[in-house]
Amino acid sequence: MAVSNTIAEDPAPDAAKTSSGSSFYLAMRILPAEQRDAMYQIYAFCRAVDDIADEGTLPRRERAFALDQWREDIDACYAGKPKPSLEGLTRHIQAFQLSRDDFHAVIDGMAMDAAGDIVAPDEATLDLYCDRVASAVGRLSVRIFGMHEDAGRRLAHHLGRALQLTNILRDIDEDAEIGRVYLPRELLAREGISTSDPAGIVGDARLPRVCAVLAERAKGHYAQSDAIMAASPRAQVRAPRIMSAAYRTVLDANLKRGFDLPRTRVRTPRARLLWIVARNLI
Repeated sequence: MAVSNTIAEDPAPDAAKTSSGSSFYLAMRILPAEQRDAMYQIYAFCRAVDDIADEGTLPRRERAFALDQWREDIDACYAGKPKPSLEGLTRHIQAFQLSRDDFHAVIDGMAMDAAGDIVAPDEATLDLYCDRVASAVGRLSVRIFGMHEDAGRRLAHHLGRALQLTNILRDIDEDAEIGRVYLPRELLAREGISTSDPAGIVGDARLPRVCAVLAERAKGHYAQSDAIMAASPRAQVRAPRIMSAAYRTVLDANLKRGFDLPRTRVRTPRARLLWIVARNLI
């Protein structure tokens, strides 16, 4: 579960193919054309490398090779020699001065999933993973939104982690089905959950207490994000405000449902998403 699930649940980046009911589509749709196209190009990149990391039928060695090829492709964009399919991305890299390190960080995050199924990582590894698959995407995005460097990086840090932690809590059972558990080892151990078996972890009656701690952590990042956006020009933070509000709704719904078994999938109603968008257009 990496960045494509963080910014959307959509099958493709362009407006014609992207689900019109998704939080990503609605948030990016409000942007000026050039910014919107840049975000769709970023999304296309993220989705491509995420698909490689999650391709369970592909041997891990081949997934690593494919991600290495993406590193070379990104480097070619910065050398002014992109392959035809990345000419649009290269134009936005130049226009918005996007950092090569952030593209590489995203790929490095996907490589963590591709190298082996992550099960109960330690806190430092989980935070590194969140930084790579979510906050690095945020660092690319805030430059497109036109935010001041310092405020933008702080927003990317906090909002990226808030969204990724929300995803982790939302997707506990789906991740376990493919052999992954992103809940940190230290929190599991504190509750006496020591098994390394994903099904055993997510089926443990003590799991809700772990989830509650992680949810509070996500809330703290949302609060930090809100403070940064409140102090920023409103036009620059409309899209991240929408993403934040949409995902905070998901977190709140999961908390209201609880994390005891059985856990039903929580989704945000389209009417709620439209209300969030309208509120942030004022």
